[in-house]
Amino acid sequence: MATIEGKFTNSSTLRIAIVIARFNDLISNKLLSGCLDCLSRHGINVSETSPQLDIAWVPGSFELPMVSQSLARNGKYDVIITLGAVIRGDTPHFDVVVSEASKGIATVSRETGVPIIFGVLTTDSMQQALERAGIKNNLGWSYALQAIEMGSLMQAIS
Repeated sequence: MATIEGKFTNSSTLRIAIVIARFNDLISNKLLSGCLDCLSRHGINVSETSPQLDIAWVPGSFELPMVSQSLARNGKYDVIITLGAVIRGDTPHFDVVVSEASKGIATVSRETGVPIIFGVLTTDSMQQALERAGIKNNLGWSYALQAIEMGSLMQAIS
């Protein structure tokens, strides 16, 4: 029996793209900060001239799947991280955006074979979003760890 799993020790070969939504950028920038901190501490070059990392900004979470699909299809990346925040309001807009973003990202990952980390916070309030983006815990860090693990796992499988 063989056990195949992702490793956190040799991430220096991973090529990562981050697709991040500008809408609710107070939150998404905090997620990005946590994400970059984790990647850096695990040996990934996160400088502006990094050959390992690219960051694409989109208007909102609804647009994350389309840009993720373009990046995944070009064959340049081992893993993609999507970051955003959708905060419930008084209209059904929240449900539409969350549903389409999550289904779209999952579909792109399945169709391209590139792992895409779903780093979109879906909260009932700004306070909840702030808590998940740094006041209590920065989930950006967790999304980066998931990316490292999945990227190395896919390398191990191939």
